[in-house]
Amino acid sequence: MKQSTSFHVAIVMDGNGRWATRRGLPRAAGHRAGAEAVRCVVRIAPNCGITALTLYAFSSDNWSRPAAEVSMLMRLFAHHLRTETAELAAQGVKLAVIGRRDRLPHSLLTAIAAAEQSTAGGTRLELRIAVDYSGRDAIRAGQILPDVDLLIRTGGEQRLSDFLLWECAYAELWFTERMWPDFGAAHLAAAIHEFHSRDRRFGGLPTQEAV
Repeated sequence: MKQSTSFHVAIVMDGNGRWATRRGLPRAAGHRAGAEAVRCVVRIAPNCGITALTLYAFSSDNWSRPAAEVSMLMRLFAHHLRTETAELAAQGVKLAVIGRRDRLPHSLLTAIAAAEQSTAGGTRLELRIAVDYSGRDAIRAGQILPDVDLLIRTGGEQRLSDFLLWECAYAELWFTERMWPDFGAAHLAAAIHEFHSRDRRFGGLPTQEAV
């Protein structure tokens, strides 16, 4: 079995809009609630043994959504980067945004640059936010990240949706019906507990047959 000193978890944060719609709220309220879930997960991740966390915030296909929603998401990303950077730095989190940048608004680009610079010295958790990201495009461009150990997807869907396709070649997959705004510490702990109960063979024999 392959051994690694790092534990890379990736999360497809799905279900913000549906969470809001089911409550009679505008979709924007779901995205704001989802941002709070991000804050919670980032805060507890190092205590769960996670050394690298990659979050799927906005795919390259999401540009097809209504322009008003896309614009709101871009403003929300920029706002949270500006307001959370100091806390991330204090927690020892190193932030990087992955994906294309040529289509992002200037205000978001400015917030990204400032956040990445301010958190560059973080060593406790490597946090990557995927914005305007496509796994296929990343492979074509040779932009490959370290292997993912555990991929979590909320919201009930059971697919990768063009996220970290190369890196998830041997990832353990964990799906939940729970919408992202309702995902918290207990759910992350449950996913990690199940991960550690699985026998990761990487093409080899089951542990009991290899002895």
